[in-house]
This record gives sequence, structure tokens and C-alpha cells, in this order.
Amino acid sequence: MPLDPLTTDPHLQRFVAGGVLVGSLLAAFTFYLVTRFITRKYLTGASGRSYRLAHSIMRATSRPGALFLLILGAMIALLLWPDAEPWHDEITTIGGAALVIVGAVAVSNVFMAVANWYSLTIAISTRTNLDDRMLPVVRRVIPLSVYAIGGLIVLDMLGISISPLLGGLGITGLAVALALQPTLSNFFAGTNVLSEGAFSNGDYIELQGGPAGYVQSVGFRSTRIRTWLNNDVIIPNSVLSSSIMVNYSRPDPRMNILVTCGVSYDSDLQRVNDIALEVAREAIAANPEAEREEPWFGFERFGDSNIDFWVFLQARDRVGSFIVTNDLIKRLHARFKQEGIEINYPVRKVVFDSPPPPSAPPGSAGP
Repeated sequence: MPLDPLTTDPHLQRFVAGGVLVGSLLAAFTFYLVTRFITRKYLTGASGRSYRLAHSIMRATSRPGALFLLILGAMIALLLWPDAEPWHDEITTIGGAALVIVGAVAVSNVFMAVANWYSLTIAISTRTNLDDRMLPVVRRVIPLSVYAIGGLIVLDMLGISISPLLGGLGITGLAVALALQPTLSNFFAGTNVLSEGAFSNGDYIELQGGPAGYVQSVGFRSTRIRTWLNNDVIIPNSVLSSSIMVNYSRPDPRMNILVTCGVSYDSDLQRVNDIALEVAREAIAANPEAEREEPWFGFERFGDSNIDFWVFLQARDRVGSFIVTNDLIKRLHARFKQEGIEINYPVRKVVFDSPPPPSAPPGSAGP
């Protein structure tokens, strides 16, 4: 049976190996030129999200792709070279490791290109700022993870056992996780807070039994708010996520105001009704923090000393509610005093039992 000339003729083997090497050089050069040409000719300046994404991916893969073809061709050429037969195992190992490294670089570049495209195209039009805060973290974690996986594959290809390394990394990771438990708790709580979108910068929030103020910034570890005293309060996200919170800026920054009071039982209730509404309208007209809505009035109950009532109106926001409430209380008190309408102090009527009849003096005779 005749032998294959390629396996017996060393000159032919060298010729084929040289052809493969030249072909890989041409393929790598052609791939690079074609991708750059398509990017500059058809994708640069093109409108549309898909064109921008294709532009980013092709720019990210042009050089690693060309280098991948060149290394692959060089490795095949060395394997075909007749004088390199004793080193086939070394060539395969080194070439495979180089291909893995180039592949890891390509994957990392593609991910970074997609992340940048998303940040410039999608994130700016979303309502939530979660993606804006998550992208910097993801940009650090994903490339490091890709390079770490690629490094482990290369070590395994070089004959270095990675099982002890993985075991050590597992134990080290557990120890680090236990040591960083508060930090990790705040990190995941911050991710939860950002994903829920319960509040954003500029909102006025109040924690149950805790501080209240305007949100300055929301991070992965803590949230910063500015209080009425113009001081910054740093709240750990683990505390924030487990507390009952009131957001006074959502769903509408307008704040309902309910002012309660009471008048004497001797008062003319219809007159009290008319005067209270008149005063409320004056407060709304005179105060820029009040909403231009018709106020409401209603008697609530027969109290111990007064007949209680309430006046309802709206302020533009939480700060305005304090200003409008203060102005309304002053106006009601002055007007009631002017009209002679009495707001009683707490009154109690004390009733004593009838005194017993006087007893006969000692020693006196009865009837």
C-alpha cells in the first residue's frame, strides 16, 4: 500500500507548514482589515442601537481575532514541520495556552464593549439608576472572573493541578466572607434598595424611630441623607432595608395637612364652620407653599371639653406642610379670639355626694 507523500517527504512537509504559516498571516491580516473596513465604512456614525452594538463588538474583536488566527496557524505549522516532531506535546500545550489567553482577552473586550454600549445607549434612558450604579461593579468583576477562569485553564494545560488551588480558594473565600459579613450584608442590602427603586436622590424620607431628611446619595454600603439641622447622616443599607420607611416625595410630593382643634359647646357650629373655611382660604391665598385647592372642614366628635373639628388642605411638599400648618394655626387662633369663639381649656365637672346628717352630740338623750 503506497504511503502518503505528506508523511514521508520532509521537503513537502516543510512546504505545507510554510504554506499554513503564510496562510494564517494572510488570514489574520485580512480579518483585521475587513473588520476595520466594515467598522469605518458602514458602522461609524450609523444610527440605531444594533449598529452601535455591532460597531463596538467588531472593534473589540478585530485585534484578538487576528492574533488568534495567527497563533493557530503558527501552531499548526510547527506541528507539520518535520524537525519539530519531538516537541509536539510542548507545542500543543504552549499554543493551546496562548489561544486560551487570547480568547480570554477577546471575551473580556467584548463584554467591556457591550457594557460601554449599554451605558451610553440604554442606561441613560432608563428610569432607575440601578444600572448606572451596577455597571462600574460589573465592569470590574466580570473581566477579573474571565481572566481568572482563563488562568486556571492555562495552569491545567501546563500540568499544574488546580484542585488544591480551588480548595484553598474555597477556604479563603469562606474566611473572607465571614470576616466581611457586615460589609457583604450592606452590599446586598444596597443592591436590593437600588433594585426596588423605593427612593432616589432628592426624596425626603423618614425611618421609623430614626432620622429624617433628604436623600443625598445611595451607595452599595450606605445611604447618606441630610437632616433639618443641615447635618449628614450615614445609614447602613442593612438597617435601611429592614426598617419601615416613609417616602414623602412619592408617589406625589404634595403633602396632606390635617389641623385639628375644638370649640366650646356654647359656640355656633355653623359660624365656626364658615370662619374656619374662610381662614383656611386666606392661608392658602397668602402662602406660596400651599396648593391652590379648596379646603375641607368637618366636625369630628364631642370631646371632653370641646366639640372637635378638623381642617384639611394641601402643601406642595413636606417642608411646605410645616409652614402652612404653622400659618393656619396662628390665623385660626387669632380669628377665633377676635370673633369671641372660645377654645376651652380641659374642664372637669366634679360632683360630690350629699353630706350625711349631723349626728347627736355624745351624752345627749334621744327623743
